[in-house]
Amino acid sequence: MNKAEKTLLLVDDDTAHRTMLRAHLGSDGYTIIEAEDGDIAVHLVKDRAIDLVLLDLKMKRMGGMEALAGIHKHKPQLPVIIITAFSSVENAVEAMKEGAFDYVTKPVDSEALSMTVQRALDYKELQQENASLKQRLDEKFDMGNMIGSSQPMQELAETLALVAPSDATVLITGESGTGKELVAGAVHHNSLRVKAPLIKVNCAALHENLLESELFGHEKGAFTGAAEQRKGRFELADKGTLFLDEIGDMSLTTQAKILRVLQEGEFERLGGVKTIKIDVRLLAATHKNLEQMVEDGRFRQDLFFRLSVVPLHLPPLRERPMDIPALAEHFLKRYCDKNRKDIRTFQAEALEALLAYSWPGNIRELENAIERAVILCLDEQVSLQQLPVQVRQAYTETSERPFAIRTGLTLKNMEKELILSTLRQTENNRTRAAEILGITRQTLQNKLREYGLT
Repeated sequence: MNKAEKTLLLVDDDTAHRTMLRAHLGSDGYTIIEAEDGDIAVHLVKDRAIDLVLLDLKMKRMGGMEALAGIHKHKPQLPVIIITAFSSVENAVEAMKEGAFDYVTKPVDSEALSMTVQRALDYKELQQENASLKQRLDEKFDMGNMIGSSQPMQELAETLALVAPSDATVLITGESGTGKELVAGAVHHNSLRVKAPLIKVNCAALHENLLESELFGHEKGAFTGAAEQRKGRFELADKGTLFLDEIGDMSLTTQAKILRVLQEGEFERLGGVKTIKIDVRLLAATHKNLEQMVEDGRFRQDLFFRLSVVPLHLPPLRERPMDIPALAEHFLKRYCDKNRKDIRTFQAEALEALLAYSWPGNIRELENAIERAVILCLDEQVSLQQLPVQVRQAYTETSERPFAIRTGLTLKNMEKELILSTLRQTENNRTRAAEILGITRQTLQNKLREYGLT
């Protein structure tokens, strides 16, 4: 937490008391603004970016309880710490029932005040991060790799339904862009820990020393630049879920520390001696072959076994072309809404090109391609020319057309046409058609019945 970026509002009609609080909290590094009464505080909260309010209960024009209600009317999640005389603790407790974070009594103990302020700000940051993660999950959970009727996706969905409510450690593997982070979010979202935080760390994005500090936290003075104590991601994820992305990029030293947390549920911050106990569910992901890394001595075998209690593999998009129309439809709607466009569907040639391309970047590449097409499209249908050059080239440079689609179809009916086209090419060999489409023969049979084609 960068204290210089945090703004505190002091609300007290006692000028001398405000001056004392300003001097102390200002020396802690916070930016301080002041108000001499509750009505001023409510206006300041409405108009300015404030991270925390210290609010006296007894003031002349508008008292603390009325000010608290006004503050939370405009910003319900803003932490408010009540300042009260010892004789009025009952009023402070009542204020906490109305949404105050905590209270301190006069005369204010400087050290206790600093700890209460830091605790309130830490809690606010955790709330914001968790709300952001939940928002992204709500936006993406129904689309991502969870869309599709292909055999691998059906198997994945069935496994997720069983695994998510448990506390099992999960190892998610798959090529870049297949949606490993979305699956981790889905596991947490459907777990018993859903109300606790989902914290994520990209192990490939940080140097080894920085990664250890990020995971386990550090004490003040633990290393150059450690100006204050900081909680690590394991600590922040207590009672919730920690997602370690690209765990194959983690050093052997850090791997050993992760193993200890998994085995014993405890660790120490960098530079610290106090053992911290935590209750965290761990999810990990990688695009690397960890089994090969174990053989090469670059990944601990004991950690690999600990992580892969439940392995989940995400298939590349090229292995499940049956899912492309549904994914394309979702992205089309999403980016039409975002860009205020009214595009109905894809021209047949454009959809054939999407189906024929190998998608080395998987779903992430498909999403980018559809977003680009939406921006460029001026008609009601996306054409071949609006797709990325590599998709067009792959389509025009081969005479093979594994999927022939008639024009003028809705995306919903294109799935039916996709099945019919594949059956025609395989001379009605349903086993071979199912293999090409990336679905089971039983799923193909179900689809044929659904469309009245049996």
